[in-house]
Amino acid sequence: MSDRSHVSARPASKTLLNLGNLPPKPDYFKSDEMFPRTASKIDPNNPPWPAYRGYHEYSFAHETMGKRLPTILGKAIEDVYKTLNQQSDEELIIDLLQCIERMQGLMQALQENQKLRPIVDDNEGDVTLWNKELARYFRGADFMNAPWLFAEAYKYRRLHECFSTSRNWKDYDVFFRQKCDTFGRSGNAVFELSTRFAVPQGSHTEMKEPDLDRQHKLFLELTQVSLWGNATDLSLLVNMTEEDIKKIQSTGGEHLASTEKNILGNHLNRLWALVSRMRGGRIDFVLDNAGFELYCDCVYADWLIQTGIAREVHFHGKRIPWFVSDVTRKDWSWLLNIMTYGALFPDASSKEVESLRTLGKRWKQYEKEGKWVYEQHPFWCSGYTFWELPAEAPDLFHYLCESNLVLFKGDLNHRKLTYDCQAPTSTPFEEAIGPMAKEQGAPPVASLRTIKSDVVVGVPLDVSERLDKEEPGWRISGKYAVVLLSEGSPGEPI
Repeated sequence: MSDRSHVSARPASKTLLNLGNLPPKPDYFKSDEMFPRTASKIDPNNPPWPAYRGYHEYSFAHETMGKRLPTILGKAIEDVYKTLNQQSDEELIIDLLQCIERMQGLMQALQENQKLRPIVDDNEGDVTLWNKELARYFRGADFMNAPWLFAEAYKYRRLHECFSTSRNWKDYDVFFRQKCDTFGRSGNAVFELSTRFAVPQGSHTEMKEPDLDRQHKLFLELTQVSLWGNATDLSLLVNMTEEDIKKIQSTGGEHLASTEKNILGNHLNRLWALVSRMRGGRIDFVLDNAGFELYCDCVYADWLIQTGIAREVHFHGKRIPWFVSDVTRKDWSWLLNIMTYGALFPDASSKEVESLRTLGKRWKQYEKEGKWVYEQHPFWCSGYTFWELPAEAPDLFHYLCESNLVLFKGDLNHRKLTYDCQAPTSTPFEEAIGPMAKEQGAPPVASLRTIKSDVVVGVPLDVSERLDKEEPGWRISGKYAVVLLSEGSPGEPI
């Protein structure tokens, strides 16, 4: 019988073999991580490449789930207390106190990393959508081990639930005060644009060759204005000063020329080649931030209408307060009305005020004439990425397929387009967005994104590797951006 205690029973040391005649390793095995999971294995808990999750300490997901979200929620509770202190009706006060109690329960769930429970039936149209996804893919998951994108979206849906289950505060926006305040401190950049664009521009169809060249240059600059307007993201800049706002919102031509070199994946000229062929087309903006970024998007859309490139522009916003600064219908209406009737900038000159009112009146007229259409679909506030859009919201997908160009604004929309996973930076945009590029009838899709989170695609590997060494925080700084285009397959039968 063997004596396991004897020294001879110890595991043998490693045996070294000299195998000099084995065939070499072929190159195509070196980059196995470059290839995504097959389509049959992809689902919300298993993206094409590995997901970012809150427990990944090397990622921005860890910082967000552990620190940023509790900070944002804490500021939201402070906002509700400000509103509470302005109430005199006892019923409203008690009802709002119950909202605060639910917010404090959500804070506890975040801090204790509790499991993700189903969404309470609050008579919202998206309850089934959320709970189906939770039950199918995230049973037993918690805030830190669910994919970051889903967990973060879930937190904002739970925050809405704190108010949607109340009697009197169903539509309360805990971020509205902050969004208005930020735009009110953006006067320099606001008037930089209003004084230039209050007077209508010439029609694209009437342009001669030299004028078309100027239109090309103006298009490039306005696209950049819309792109860098995303720098004002309240979820990231929760303690910014007025000077900070002025710096990140500089829209002068010299500033734009200096920042174009920071567009790491740059399809601006491809985008112009597509847009310059349009005559009376339809362009859709899937909006990101309210306030100054929305204002920049509207300046851009105004120019597209005036030049005749677009006959109509559709703006897609959020149904509920979302990721702090995302556009809701209330934000949309507030912006156009404050421009037309408000007195938000007491130090502005009469010329500046009049230029802003001229823009506001024209934009409101576009709405009346149906040239501008504001819309909100429940899918935009779901936990799904846009890879699932054709399957989970076919009505919305088919509707977008009628567009000549869909512009996805900002970091969150880019994360949802690309499944927010660890794809190699050199992954082509068309591959990274999956069905939004490859589905039959898919419209042309462009992403205008200031980089503020880990996922990056459409950028050469040597560029990302150099930045990883020289500027380790480049993926979350907002210093760099991408403008990426997929031409889709418009016109194919859906």
